[in-house]
Amino acid sequence: MATIEECRAALDQLSGNLARAGEGVRSATALDRSLSCHITDLDQTFTGRLEGGRIRVDAVAPGPPRAKAEIRLAMTGDDLVSMVGGELNFARAWAGGRVRLEAGFRDLLRLRALL
Repeated sequence: MATIEECRAALDQLSGNLARAGEGVRSATALDRSLSCHITDLDQTFTGRLEGGRIRVDAVAPGPPRAKAEIRLAMTGDDLVSMVGGELNFARAWAGGRVRLEAGFRDLLRLRALL
């Protein structure tokens, strides 16, 4: 089982990957939205913002998200680490119910480039 430190490192790596990505991905993530990522097996939630094509983590707190972020993710720590490491495909994990992504319709349309 992934630790909270490994999950934080995976989110930092994902942020770096987004910042270095091609134009299509960068434009899809060029949003300014609140973000939460609930790590279900650890029952911890990272909160922050997706802004300028990067993820900024502001806090981590026990339990599910306390406030409704504009973009909400939920998954196990192992799935987060595997996705960022390239071993798990996000689209397949999402379609299979291993990852939950909730956002407004317009945001989902923009984020589809990541799938």
